[in-house]
Amino acid sequence: MTDEIPRPSDFIREIITEDQKTGKYEKRVHTRFPPEPNGYLHMGHAKSICLNFGIAQEFSGRCNLRFDDTNPEKEEQEYVNSIIDSVTWLGFDFGPEPFYASDYFDFMHRAAEYLISAGNAYVDSQSADEMRESRGTLTAPGKNSPFRDRSAEENLRLFREMREGRHADGAMVLRAKIDMASPNINMRDPAIYRIKRAEHHRTGDKWCIYPMYTYAHPIEDALENITHSICTLEFEDQRPFYDWLLERLAEGGLFRRPLPQQIEFARLNLSYTVLSKRKLIQLVNEGYVKGWDDPRMPTISGIRRRGYTPESIRNFCERIGVAKRDSMVDLGLLEFCIREDLNKRASRIMAVLRPLKVVLTNYPEEQEEVLDAINNPEDAAAGTRKVPFSRVLYIEQGDFREDPPKQFFRLAPGREVRLRYAYFITCEKVVRHEKTGEVIELHCSYDPATRGGDAPDNRKVKATLHWVSARHAVRAEVRLYDTLFTKAEPGEESGDFRADINPGSVEVLDSCFVEPSIANAGPGSRYQFERMGYFCVDKDSAGDKPVFNRTVTLKDTWAKIEKAKK
Repeated sequence: MTDEIPRPSDFIREIITEDQKTGKYEKRVHTRFPPEPNGYLHMGHAKSICLNFGIAQEFSGRCNLRFDDTNPEKEEQEYVNSIIDSVTWLGFDFGPEPFYASDYFDFMHRAAEYLISAGNAYVDSQSADEMRESRGTLTAPGKNSPFRDRSAEENLRLFREMREGRHADGAMVLRAKIDMASPNINMRDPAIYRIKRAEHHRTGDKWCIYPMYTYAHPIEDALENITHSICTLEFEDQRPFYDWLLERLAEGGLFRRPLPQQIEFARLNLSYTVLSKRKLIQLVNEGYVKGWDDPRMPTISGIRRRGYTPESIRNFCERIGVAKRDSMVDLGLLEFCIREDLNKRASRIMAVLRPLKVVLTNYPEEQEEVLDAINNPEDAAAGTRKVPFSRVLYIEQGDFREDPPKQFFRLAPGREVRLRYAYFITCEKVVRHEKTGEVIELHCSYDPATRGGDAPDNRKVKATLHWVSARHAVRAEVRLYDTLFTKAEPGEESGDFRADINPGSVEVLDSCFVEPSIANAGPGSRYQFERMGYFCVDKDSAGDKPVFNRTVTLKDTWAKIEKAKK
């Protein structure tokens, strides 16, 4: 009998388990997470991170963090730093240092010269338009380039001239020599090197030719002794070239067998969200959001700022599992995971977002009390805190109705309710603004015998309200976030995802009040505002006015839907 926690089961783990049994890689498991540093990581990347690092942990292997920095025009050190931070925040260890494709540029160049010498690559001087026309279609084969039969000597000479900067950008490319009639367009002599005069964030101006991603990636895997190269489904059609390239280089003695194997899985699609880096860049550059870490963004930095925990993200990725076909995941499942996590760990706090003044007319004006409040009913070890109480309080505007409907059980004229941890109060008078007629103040009486929230005569009330003492309250700004899009699949109907942007995706309330106990809470601190939702302190907090982001509401629609299915 064993106490081991069973591993998740999916087709990728089944492949690895079989490889372990046969000793294909001498029972080694070595994966990698290879982002391009041209943007911030998003939830789709989080799924890949959890999968690659998770598999490595489960099989006592290793996982490399490797930057595929082969496109210097779009890559920046800022993105490198953010990616390292996101992987670390999610709780994964990639070792002393990350790897970089640029570390292997010299080897890739030598490998390209070997392919030329072996007759497996040639320099093509066609224009980009000519190459595009000769490539063919899904139903028609391509046509050989007029330069395809250049001698190895001439191709080497031209490739070295490319390396020396003797030709203009776009004047020629190096192509693999495979089969222009292949039914897989990716095998029709794909380009593997291009001329690009651009400063690289790591190598500077050392190179004016750069390898294409599809050429660089399998070489990086082989050099790092990767066993299982786990990619998303869009790379499935590239797998034949992945295998072809490594086989050719192994034939020349550049790599030893067994070679890495590429395995594809379905990427994450999340409702009311876009997980395309191109679209996320548009949102940032066109000003729809306030940067990559805007709490409405599905970037790891964005959801982190919103208040999500690494544990909730890992749990979400485990729940959605790994599939071979694309599908849409309900955003409600992600929200369920963060509620489930924060319910266990977040301290409860009373906060009033839309304040309505309440004066307890029979409570002594100068008197103050300190009441005991439970920090977290799910965690006895969290203990209690002291909450100040005084004559003037704030409650939520929505907790009072002058003419209440039948199912409204909260405060109304002549009605008694409970104040959380405090007393029973009864509304006796409504004060209005002399010009607008708006209700601005309630005069209530309190029952001193009900301290702690229970009546000695066992009389019952139908509602318990949260509150904040006006004398002790700390003014705060609260940002209420909703989905960034109004449609589950943005752009599906209009063709432009931006047409479905939610104009009410954030509401800023700048006259809220919170308990004094969290006045100086640091950025990232998480709380449940009782009856209001889960919130975290934003980095914009400054001085004596904290700023809170709503992470998620208390309402859990996903769990109700799942329960109904059963």
